[in-house]
Amino acid sequence: MSLTCKVKIVLNNLSEEKIDAVKRAIEPDNVNFPDGLSLSVEKIDNKLVFSFEDMKEVKRLIGTIDEVLGHVQVALKVIE
Repeated sequence: MSLTCKVKIVLNNLSEEKIDAVKRAIEPDNVNFPDGLSLSVEKIDNKLVFSFEDMKEVKRLIGTIDEVLGHVQVALKVIE
């Protein structure tokens, strides 16, 4: 049986400056993902949408989400 988990996280009401800072902060982490694990980030109006997907391990997905959101939090604190 194959298990695919998808998680979408939306950050609302962000300025262009904050969106750009967050995207730059996570760019280094958004490369060389293990097979079956992916992350896409898109700007929709004043929102930043993170779409995570893992086709193998839920634990790995949770760890990735935690790491990415940690980088997002640091980026937002730095620019405030």
